[in-house]
Amino acid sequence: MGVAIKVENLSKQYRLGKIGTGSIAHDLNKWWHTVRGKENPYLKIGETNDRSTKGNSDYVWSLKDINFEIEQGDAVGIIGRNGAGKSTLLKILSRVTGPSTGSVKVKGRIASLLEVGTGFHPELSGRENIFLNGAILGMRKAEIKKHFDTIVDFAGVERYIDTPVKRYSSGMYVRLAFAVAAHLESEILIVDEVLAVGDAEFQKKCLGKMNDVSKGEGRTVLFVSHNMASIRNLCSSGIILQNGMVRYSGNIENCIEDYTKLDIENGDYNKKHVIIDDSYRRFFASHERNIDFLSVEILNKSLNNALATNEDIILEIKIKSVKDIDGCRIAVGVNNINDTPCGVHFSEQNIEVKANEVQKLKVIFKDHQLAKGKYYFDFSIGKGNQIEGFKDFDIIHKTIFFEIAYSDIESKQMIPIWHSSWGNINFQNIEITQN
Repeated sequence: MGVAIKVENLSKQYRLGKIGTGSIAHDLNKWWHTVRGKENPYLKIGETNDRSTKGNSDYVWSLKDINFEIEQGDAVGIIGRNGAGKSTLLKILSRVTGPSTGSVKVKGRIASLLEVGTGFHPELSGRENIFLNGAILGMRKAEIKKHFDTIVDFAGVERYIDTPVKRYSSGMYVRLAFAVAAHLESEILIVDEVLAVGDAEFQKKCLGKMNDVSKGEGRTVLFVSHNMASIRNLCSSGIILQNGMVRYSGNIENCIEDYTKLDIENGDYNKKHVIIDDSYRRFFASHERNIDFLSVEILNKSLNNALATNEDIILEIKIKSVKDIDGCRIAVGVNNINDTPCGVHFSEQNIEVKANEVQKLKVIFKDHQLAKGKYYFDFSIGKGNQIEGFKDFDIIHKTIFFEIAYSDIESKQMIPIWHSSWGNINFQNIEITQN
């Protein structure tokens, strides 16, 4: 069908530190080296592109020597840990920013959803923002009118369409924003990690729409997600980014298998205590970061976080707020190693948070009934529930990893076998009788 996107020797460089601390001579010298095809003279020789450590240079490569081709009609998953360069790549492909070196060739019009609420004005209504957002994405007014009813119906916000979007929950934001982007008659659809704020039903609806766009309409889809189950369902191929470089590109099953090795390589499976930084966070434009997660610790004494099916899982979470907030709730999610959600618990809205104080929350996971396998915890803190809608202040992903390895906490009897086709719950409290 031909090539839809071709990326050659693509690199993106940013300068660290405060804006305006350089000189005109400095910038002219850098520009002169660039136009002659020479390397930036201010980079240190042998410096690696590992942004988790502080280097000696004032510059950092967000992307370095990226090369790939995407065929028309392909659905491609872009995978990588936070800070790997995924969002930077999508911004370049969407022409939000330009590359420092290299080239991008795109065949067709692009519709992109890079961040929840991008292109939305909080004071305008949903109706007005559909036209505003559509115009930003390149839709003509007649085209927006043609799809207006379909967009509103897909987003499920008909009742609130004339309400200012500043009153929308993060879930309503993403539903409306995705609906506008997905119904633009473009050749390429780019979707960043935004579906995480939607409920499970809407996520399924979005994946179905993207599948229709790719397979039914022959349009190209680029999809960024930390959820490997969603990636597997939608995409036929994938690209893994690590420290701004391509780690792997190819078949989606091999891609996912390789990506799961990253957590092992980074030693996450053995950590009992994690300090929360932005690499764990999921940010969305509609979020008010009034509360921050500071750390998560598993208090079980087991080696390498290997636990038993009948063992309580005990966690300690530290949080800090910029102001007094009452009526908060915390959500605790468990996912298996393939990023398939196993379950979630929403606490009562009775958590009181004091301004500028480090506060501790203790979570005791009783009678979890998890089957043999490897898992990790996600957390969110905010307000609201399934009925009122959710407003999250902070969301953290892939924090503490653990393994259910034993059938009994006292004997440490290993669980001999558990097939993945049996699922992740080993039901204990079921009674079967014979009449």
